Amino acid sequence: MIKDPPLLTIQRNFRRPSAKLVEAFRGVPTGHLVDAMGGRGCLDHTIQPLFPDNAELIGVAMTCHAGPADNLALFGALDAALPGDIMVAATDAFMKTAVTGDLLLGMAKNRGMVGFVTDGLVRDIPGLRGVGMPIFCAGVTANSPARNGPGTVGSAVMLGDVRIEAGDILVGDRDGVVVVPLARAEDVQMRLGAVREAEQALETKVCEGLEIPDFVRSILASDKVEELAAPKGARRSHR
Repeated sequence: MIKDPPLLTIQRNFRRPSAKLVEAFRGVPTGHLVDAMGGRGCLDHTIQPLFPDNAELIGVAMTCHAGPADNLALFGALDAALPGDIMVAATDAFMKTAVTGDLLLGMAKNRGMVGFVTDGLVRDIPGLRGVGMPIFCAGVTANSPARNGPGTVGSAVMLGDVRIEAGDILVGDRDGVVVVPLARAEDVQMRLGAVREAEQALETKVCEGLEIPDFVRSILASDKVEELAAPKGARRSHR
């Protein structure tokens, strides 16, 4: 006979970033972070801010895997959380019930947690707005979950195709949530300076009237681009 799994498996002790390292990412646009990580790192486009006017998210991932139609793991994450943590609830993208509502996230705020991210659904919109916490989710339903488990807390989870480890740094804004792996965080921080400079330089040129960047013009003028002959009777385009 196969032994039933425990209702919860909790890992409380994991490597955490310093408060200084977390603060280094505060206010950084998610687009800059993605550029500093080679073009990837943002969660799936379905995970969006519930309240776009309250989408500034920065903190440490406290992961939990709740599974479909259950949220016992979220209560385990409450117990294991430290101030400054963001609850990350993986549900295997279950779309039939909410994984949480305003009361549980009100408790999370009381614990000092600073945000909530899930690939599932939430409920209790008026109450959630009152909680005042940045919330990123895949949608809303009034259907409620059970609290039966099994679930995990503090282990790696997958939200879409992005792996999140407990202790990773999460940064969110209206464009979505970016996961900065703790193992890469210092390197990403160092790369941000060059990303900012390049972005600002190009923005200045655009404001001054730039139409096509030089690096694109060089590609267009190279032998890597093939110009097709105009169809008979077609009007010549203006360039």
